[in-house]
Amino acid sequence: MVEISKPCIVDVIIFDFGGVIAEEGFLNGLRSIAELNGLDPESFAKTGFDLVHATGYVVGKVREPVYWEAVRDATGIRNDDEFLRKEILEHFVLRPWMASLVKTLRESGMRLGMLSDQTNWLDELNSKYGFFEWFDLVFNSYHQGKSKRDPSAFKDILAAMGAAAERVLFVDDNPGNVKKAQEAGMHTILCSGRESFMGQLRRYCPGVRFPAGTGERLE
Repeated sequence: MVEISKPCIVDVIIFDFGGVIAEEGFLNGLRSIAELNGLDPESFAKTGFDLVHATGYVVGKVREPVYWEAVRDATGIRNDDEFLRKEILEHFVLRPWMASLVKTLRESGMRLGMLSDQTNWLDELNSKYGFFEWFDLVFNSYHQGKSKRDPSAFKDILAAMGAAAERVLFVDDNPGNVKKAQEAGMHTILCSGRESFMGQLRRYCPGVRFPAGTGERLE
């Protein structure tokens, strides 16, 4: 039953970063690096993605130079660390419509969190854009020591937010992460396009007046 005194029928909304708040900078950056080196973008992106987990970089077990050296060893590229990290960071572009939406939710009184499988790059992006202030809590795998591959990551953020799973909405663009959140008892939205996302969000937040333009398709 809708609680008309509240903006949303949940108490907390937790967002992913890459692919939701911002463009998917990591995979898109890896594809760009592959193209610049004349390599297959999808194969290279898969290798880079697998290595961010295999090296432990995504959970803070190693630092960035170790990761890039592993990528060079596996793929044969010879670009230096600074070139490679710049290519990744440039592909993390905040989505203006999502920024407006998140700010509107916060102004409506909603509690918001971020649960992201990111490295130290998330801190650097925040230094540039200042999006941490939009959220009550930011859980970054690099600092938490576990990624969303570990189901307990979802329990951790629920405990930190002091929220029951059935009162939480989780938004991610990765079907596997969405499934884990569902298994933890959360409501979920798979963010696969702006129009679909907004249609689902409005059902959860009937009391929020969202900014114009948020119902259009993703570019």
